[in-house]
Amino acid sequence: MKILKFGGTSVGSVQSIQTLLNILKNEVKGTATDKPVVVLSAMSGVTNLLIAMAEDAAKGNDFAAKLAELEKRHFDVVKSLLEIQNQNPALTRLKILFNQLEDLLQGILTLRELTPKTRDLVLSYGERCSTIMISKIAAQFFSEALFVDASEVIKTDSSFGQAKVNTELTEQLIRGLHNENKGKMLFVTGFIAGNDEGQITTLGRGGSDYTAAIFGAALNASEIQIWTDVNGMMTADPRMVKKAFSLAELTYTEAMELSYFGAKVIYPPTMIPAFLKKIPIVIKNTFEPEFEGTIIQHDCKPSNMAIKGISSINNISILNVEGSGMVGKSGFSGRLFSLLAREQINVILITQSSSEHSITFAVSPGDTERASQIIEQEFELELLAKKLEHVEIERDLAILAVVGENMKETPGVSGKLFHALGRNGVNVRAIAQGSSEYNISVIISAHDLAKALNAVHDAFFVELTKTLYAFCLGTGNIGKTLFRQLNGHTTFLQENNGIQVKIAGISNTRKMMFNADGISLDNWEATLEQSDEKADLPAFIAQMKSMNLPNCVFIDNTASPKPIEYYEEVLKSTISIVTCNKIGNSGSYNQYRTFRDAARDHGVDFFYETNVGAGLPIIRTLKDLMNSGDRVQRIEAILSGTISFIFNNFKGDANFHDTVKLAQEKGYTEPDPRDDLRGTDFMRKMLILARDAGYTLEASDVKIENILPQACLDAGSVDDFYKTLKAEDAYFAGLKSKAESEGKVLRYIGILENGQASITLQMVDEGHPFFTLSGSDNIISFTTDRYKERPLVVKGPGAGAEVTAAGVFADLINVGA
Repeated sequence: MKILKFGGTSVGSVQSIQTLLNILKNEVKGTATDKPVVVLSAMSGVTNLLIAMAEDAAKGNDFAAKLAELEKRHFDVVKSLLEIQNQNPALTRLKILFNQLEDLLQGILTLRELTPKTRDLVLSYGERCSTIMISKIAAQFFSEALFVDASEVIKTDSSFGQAKVNTELTEQLIRGLHNENKGKMLFVTGFIAGNDEGQITTLGRGGSDYTAAIFGAALNASEIQIWTDVNGMMTADPRMVKKAFSLAELTYTEAMELSYFGAKVIYPPTMIPAFLKKIPIVIKNTFEPEFEGTIIQHDCKPSNMAIKGISSINNISILNVEGSGMVGKSGFSGRLFSLLAREQINVILITQSSSEHSITFAVSPGDTERASQIIEQEFELELLAKKLEHVEIERDLAILAVVGENMKETPGVSGKLFHALGRNGVNVRAIAQGSSEYNISVIISAHDLAKALNAVHDAFFVELTKTLYAFCLGTGNIGKTLFRQLNGHTTFLQENNGIQVKIAGISNTRKMMFNADGISLDNWEATLEQSDEKADLPAFIAQMKSMNLPNCVFIDNTASPKPIEYYEEVLKSTISIVTCNKIGNSGSYNQYRTFRDAARDHGVDFFYETNVGAGLPIIRTLKDLMNSGDRVQRIEAILSGTISFIFNNFKGDANFHDTVKLAQEKGYTEPDPRDDLRGTDFMRKMLILARDAGYTLEASDVKIENILPQACLDAGSVDDFYKTLKAEDAYFAGLKSKAESEGKVLRYIGILENGQASITLQMVDEGHPFFTLSGSDNIISFTTDRYKERPLVVKGPGAGAEVTAAGVFADLINVGA
């Protein structure tokens, strides 16, 4: 027999309740006896609504609108899921409860008082309404469905809000109830219980989970299932760590540690009854019922992971009590923490210096001021005698905890944790580790939490000892250079990075070849030339997919639009893409978004560092800034090597015509220099940056100021263009003269600010980071919340086979990382 508990989101809508019913149908299929016991929470948001109504009433405010909203939510579900002839009994039962609730709230309004006892009674209506509602709906499919008010069988003391269960009496009552209703499917109210006087009590936060565990222990259930809205317990909070993944299994100890430190999938006391009876707890996702979820049990299979997960609490305060009067003073800690316990202030973490000179502990922000006040009242004499300092408070902090039973047997866990934090600039305010070594907790700034979680997750869960199988399209200058670089670094990658790159396929416009064991890079050109397979892009993609190799990467070293058509198919085939081809990301925004979404949805990488600035770390720098919580205020950039060269050399006695001619002679321009000077390629790069910065821009949204007069653009041939350009020398000379007279230089600069992108010809002085640009270098300046006074600048060669191939190489290795 199993216990199935469904949380608020699982009963929060018509659709989710339909899913719940399907889960129950599958569970009872072919089962004549031992029907599952179903424990239900209030509908999502209802508990908060009840609290708000009660507090409104206590303040003398009207609660009628909220009560009407509550009633409507339940009635709408009944009318949607119950046949018309069955609706009246359910609606009547619910209406009686809502009338009782209204009377209760009216009493609170009259008295202007909300006691813990009354609060528990108000909150109980959430579970009672949802359970009556769902039991009536379920009765259409399960004739044996029976509503059970848990307050009649779970008996507690009178600690309202956090009642303590009378385990022996409760288990007797539950077993009696079950024996009296053999063969029936019990639908039980979660969260609520009752004291000896028959008054409603509640079991505290996560109490519905606790109800399920109490029933499971009393009935010696084979399994307790907790149905929620996530795929089990994860290695970290997926809202902050995108790489977080579900854990297949955990021990009770590991699960309790994770759940105590912020993992809200399961409530810690839930596991105590299950732990005592060694009943497995399975965390399942109502919205993905086929997913296996996480099983929590007494023993787990051996794991090679040093830790099982990283948990966090994102808002805490710490109080520091210190002074010479604490040193060697027996009973001081007991006096301090007994005081906090009497005031029901929960202490989340404690750490004490070995000198006994200070004790630091963490509490929730709402308890901070009260804790400080009562400590200073309790130790008033010590404060007056200067044996204690006034309590120090630090706010806006967070706790990060790494958890796992393997930590005890794995050296270096602490070192890896603090190295990951240190190299990312995360300052640790306090540290705590128990002698069991199942948990290391650190207190850090709440501002750094997301960055710290990602850094630590990468440190513990990234596996570098893997083989990458690469399929390379394009054997021009970039492709050839990449193969040479890979061949020269094979040993280094294996010894230092634990990565082996095998080129499993190569294609150019003439021929293609494949080898699952890897194509030798010593003689790949001759081997390709001897291949009997003619180049066929669809066939190349199909063969890459059919080889079904692990850790597969498709590398596009072309400038052709044709491979772009297959990007989505490749990503959906769980194959990562590394590309220097900027056509895909600078096409329509929908296309750009499709590639990113496909990569995310299928757990693969889509890297294109060389789309902007060749091998310069521009794209990655932007992503790292944003992923670490920084906000981009402004981007300024010169991203055309051709235009950079022209304006860096257009000075002194040089005229614009001769400078452009020189750039063409040196091979910096296209055959028609206007292709560069129009700024189209520059625009594509700015567009990609804008999109990566979070803006939904199209190419037409980027405003481009023409460098050239219209007559130059309209010239019929390249020769005519140069003649027209020569005729316009006075125009360009005037621009140069004006800039020089003001101590400035001309720069063609792209700017992204407030979602607007533009490329304009500007004059900048020596205070500007672009003033000293030379040669054909690219440069980009990031002004962000963190880099506000002094922008972050990236500068260097933004074109050329060597640096572009190096950028592709780096992206490839980052797939392995």
